[in-house]
Amino acid sequence: MESLKELYRIGVGPSSSHTMGPRMAAECFLEKNPDAPFFRVTLFESLAATGKGHLTDWAVLSVLGEDKTEIVWKAEEKMVEHPNGMFFESLNANKEVVDSWKVYSVGGGAIREEGKHCSNVNPVYPLQNIASIMAHCEDKGITYWEYVEQCEGPEIWEFLREVWVVMEKALERGLDAEGVLPGSIGLRRQAKSYLRRTKLSSPDMQFTGLTTAYALAVSEENAAGGVIVTAPTCGSCGIIPASLKYLKDLYELKENDIVRALATAGLFGNVIKTNASISGAEVGCQGEVGSACAMACAAATQLMGGTLRQIEYSAEMGLEHHLGLTCDPVDGLVQIPCIERNACAATRALARAQMSILSDGSHRISFDEVVTVMKETGHDLPSLYRETSNGGLAKAYTARCSCKC
Repeated sequence: MESLKELYRIGVGPSSSHTMGPRMAAECFLEKNPDAPFFRVTLFESLAATGKGHLTDWAVLSVLGEDKTEIVWKAEEKMVEHPNGMFFESLNANKEVVDSWKVYSVGGGAIREEGKHCSNVNPVYPLQNIASIMAHCEDKGITYWEYVEQCEGPEIWEFLREVWVVMEKALERGLDAEGVLPGSIGLRRQAKSYLRRTKLSSPDMQFTGLTTAYALAVSEENAAGGVIVTAPTCGSCGIIPASLKYLKDLYELKENDIVRALATAGLFGNVIKTNASISGAEVGCQGEVGSACAMACAAATQLMGGTLRQIEYSAEMGLEHHLGLTCDPVDGLVQIPCIERNACAATRALARAQMSILSDGSHRISFDEVVTVMKETGHDLPSLYRETSNGGLAKAYTARCSCKC
């Protein structure tokens, strides 16, 4: 498995796979062809279907130049290795092809050149599933976060501190911001009003109110194109910050507690990324929100004093109970149902952490088995439920708008 630096990426929203990945690919291609007078970029399947709502064209044009780049949209056409396919071409003055490159945006802001299936070119973690990692930790008497330090080195803590700073700043901006989010559906920001009402509400509303406000804040920042951290994606970026912020204030936690929790969360996310997928276009939203919920479960359970097995159990529940979750963004925007879905998953993560703490950590289905099932389920989902905006809630919204017209 790769470093957590490849999982937690600091960048701008609204989509890690549709904005951050294509931008990175464009930067790589420009580096190879710095003097090309013209470019042509063809976007396929999911990138073409929801690319305009996800600002894919803006991400590419901002790098290659709007006046010298043609974007070709081919939503009905597939590339062979992933639904988020891109074909870059550099052209000479006569518009003849000089160089070309096939590449995929595989989730979480990562890209992969066609034909290069192995993402672990420079593996950091020798163990690739939670069962073997847990056995190693039990044998050595160490925690998950200590295993991360063992593999990454002490320099990982400086990186994770920066990750937490960016998460907190996004949360603070989101709680202060008001107005309508950019895009076609006129969705208003709600984090600030949720926080205000929570402060005026009864004690029994504080958990749901605060966690919801925090998750909405970060997700709304992402939808507005703000700076966030992929955790593990832009579309699921509000779940971990919301969970950690709530526990930080509740238990008066120190920074070291938070970054160690981020390390454990990242370890579980890395296992999912390596053995399944965190790409909504490939496996549906179970790969984004489901993965983020599992990561938040692991982090929260550790902060509550959970054992290795209780942490694994919590993460297993977080992913298991998102199996089959579809990716059906309304009008191709990372807004409905994405923003509310982050809030629901954040509250679920904290509840599952409590449930695992109340247990002895024993259960019948392992985290690794759920990861395998998630991958199989995602591949069995019809493509219209994997970030194309052709099915589910997106279809219902489009049909309703058509009737009004």
